[in-house]
Amino acid sequence: MKYMTGIYWNRGSVTPDNQDSVVLQQVLTARGRVLLAAVCDGMGGLEQGEWASGYVTRRIQEWFYEFMLRAVQRKKPCWVIRRSMERLVYHMQEKILQYSIQEKISLGTTMTVLAIVEKTYFLWHLGDSRAYRIYNGRKQTKVMCVTRDHVKGRNMLTKCVGSFGYEKPDFITGNIRSGQAVLLCSDGFYHCITQQEMAEVLDPGRLREEEQITRRLREIGEACMRRGERDNLSAVYVKVTDR
Repeated sequence: MKYMTGIYWNRGSVTPDNQDSVVLQQVLTARGRVLLAAVCDGMGGLEQGEWASGYVTRRIQEWFYEFMLRAVQRKKPCWVIRRSMERLVYHMQEKILQYSIQEKISLGTTMTVLAIVEKTYFLWHLGDSRAYRIYNGRKQTKVMCVTRDHVKGRNMLTKCVGSFGYEKPDFITGNIRSGQAVLLCSDGFYHCITQQEMAEVLDPGRLREEEQITRRLREIGEACMRRGERDNLSAVYVKVTDR
């Protein structure tokens, strides 16, 4: 398997800082290419959201190189990989809690993480960032949100990686085929766009170059800002291909 990818990261037209952080890594191994992608959105209304999201994405990237690649090489079962990420989330929660006590603040971030090994994908999720699967159906392109928002009301998070105690991340796994795509994005990227529009703009069957993917993500981001989106906007798009 190979991957065509694109990233969009924008602080938006209103907010002074970008509290989102993203990761996109892929490594060629003896078992083929292994991919890692993540979107983390620092909690608005609290202090140092950019520190929280940056810390979490940095630790996830370290986990990818220190554990995930070795687990793939050694053909570790799915449950071992799942538990390893859960332990990482626990340790990140502890670190953020210690930092919050030291600085006398509250802080946190969403976390949506994707890993792909051969034809299998793994997703870990906390918060209201989202992961969508995009694929061509028999008659039309389909967009399916595979994560659930941990939110109360319009914007009060009920789960995150932060200074509020350990939350076990949702875990999803499944198969992905050539020609299908996954979109990870923060809430600023999806609030002002419909899934039908996503299907039209991000149809994997029509995206044949990475430059094209990046341009389409930028088109969505700019459209969201024209429609009044005030939050940071971040997205990572991954299309699976066999060539």
